[in-house]
Amino acid sequence: MLNYEYQLEEILDISGVDIGRCMKCGRCSASCPSYDEMEHRPHQFITYLARGDVAALLESDALWQCLACFSCVQRCPRDVKPANLIEAVRLAAIRPKGAEFLTVEEVEAKFAPDMPQQLLVAAFRKYMR
Repeated sequence: MLNYEYQLEEILDISGVDIGRCMKCGRCSASCPSYDEMEHRPHQFITYLARGDVAALLESDALWQCLACFSCVQRCPRDVKPANLIEAVRLAAIRPKGAEFLTVEEVEAKFAPDMPQQLLVAAFRKYMR
């Protein structure tokens, strides 16, 4: 069984984000081009982590639907950087496999056929060596 409390600390450490700064305005989610595709929106990632609910994020497909375009980071009036949190949660999802990357098959399996190509290219760039 995974120690989610440890993972929460690790996620916050990796991201460098102070989730206490978020005022739940939703601007990050309003600017997200993947908003309609994501089960959990950028502002909800912050809420889940504030509650300590790492498991829900690790099991969510929304984790892999973020385009890493950083529009959420640019729109945040409090400099919370939701994209950094999403990236850190992604790392927490793949590290238990004993690696810092996903295989080609694992990356392809995470995406629906109608997902933007930018998302797939970004995933390959970030999660393959």
